[in-house]
Parts: sequence; structure tokens; C-alpha cells
Amino acid sequence: MSRLHPENHLVARIGWLRAAVLGANDGIVSTASLVVGVAAASATPSAILLTGVAGLVAGAMSMAAGEYVSVSSQSDTEAADLAREAQEIADRPEAEHSELAGIYMRRGLDAGLAREVARQLMEKDALGAHAHDELGLTPGSAARPIQAALTSAATFSVGAAMPLLMAAIAPPRLLVPLVVAGSLVFLAILGALGARTGGAGTLKPTVRVTFWGALAMAVTSAVGAIFGAVG
Repeated sequence: MSRLHPENHLVARIGWLRAAVLGANDGIVSTASLVVGVAAASATPSAILLTGVAGLVAGAMSMAAGEYVSVSSQSDTEAADLAREAQEIADRPEAEHSELAGIYMRRGLDAGLAREVARQLMEKDALGAHAHDELGLTPGSAARPIQAALTSAATFSVGAAMPLLMAAIAPPRLLVPLVVAGSLVFLAILGALGARTGGAGTLKPTVRVTFWGALAMAVTSAVGAIFGAVG
């Protein structure tokens, strides 16, 4: 007696996971870098917090707009490809059948079976078969501009709030080291969570996001110190 073997693949998470990780990572890095850079320029605590809040609002709006425009362009391209494919199926059904059969033959099916598979799939859903096997489009990978925009804005805000909170509660003389240390911890946790959610190993993503976050804060701090000294 056969038993069902359910498989829980993680590829369907790629779209929102990419936007979420990018948003949170950008929120932590950009806001922490702003705070550290302004603090290195000897700004007052109120000016540091104001800069951080402004960075949070501007960054969230920028992420939302950028993701929406980018993913909308992808969605428009997918829609245009599907429309073109639908027209080709209507105008040249035999040629499209041969094209689909050729794809299956390249995957290892013999010619007769490939043609039969292509015929049956096209009878059921010709556009769906070509979208999946010729264009590589699936429901799980379809571009969703609004989802990407909202996810990026929300996760950016959450990420940016972390170093901003550290800056608000830290004593002035400990502000920079606490924001840097806290932000690196947040980045490491984010890298590990993103990797686990996507089903990947945690070490490389954790090291990667932590390294680039530390580099961004170091460069911004150096620039702030230089301009603070000049001023």
C-alpha cells in the first residue's frame, strides 16, 4: 500500500522572503550608519534621533517605491510575454506544439512520448504549459508589486527601529558602541533567520550580512568624524 509523501518546498517563499530580508537589512544598516555617522560628527542627542527618524521614514518610503516600480516592471514583462505566447498559440498551434515537445525531448523524453505529453498538456491548458515550461513562469514566482512594496516598507521600518531604539536609550558617551554592537547582533539574527526560513545554512548568510553592516557603519563613522573635525 502506497503512502502519500507530502513535500514542503520553500521556493514559493522566495518573492516575499527576498523583499523582507532586503527591507530589514537595509533598515538596520542605513539607520545605524546614519546614527553612527552623525554621532561621530559630534551632533547633539536630539539631532542624532531626529536624523534617525528622518532616515526611517525616508527609507521606508524609498524602499516601497523602489520595490513597487521594480516588481511592476517585472510583472509588465511577464504579462507581455504571456500575451505574446497566447497569440502565437492561436496563430501557430502546430509550431507551438512542436516547440513544447522539443523542450520535453531535451529533458530526456523520447520523441513520441514528448509529442503526446505536449498534446495532452496543450489540450488542457496550452498557455499554462508554455508559461511553465517555455517561459519558466509559475504561480509561486509571479511578480506581486504591492506585496513586495508593503513587505519592504514594513520590514525596513522594523529594522530601522532597532538601532533607533538603541540610540534613544543609550547614554551619550556609549551611544556609538552600543548602536554598533546592537546593530551587528540584529544583523546576525536577521541573517540566520532569513537563511533558516529559506531552508539554507545559517553561517555564510550570517557572516555576510554582519560583515557588510560593519563595513557600512565604519565608513559612515569615518566620514562623520572627518566632517565633524572640519566643522
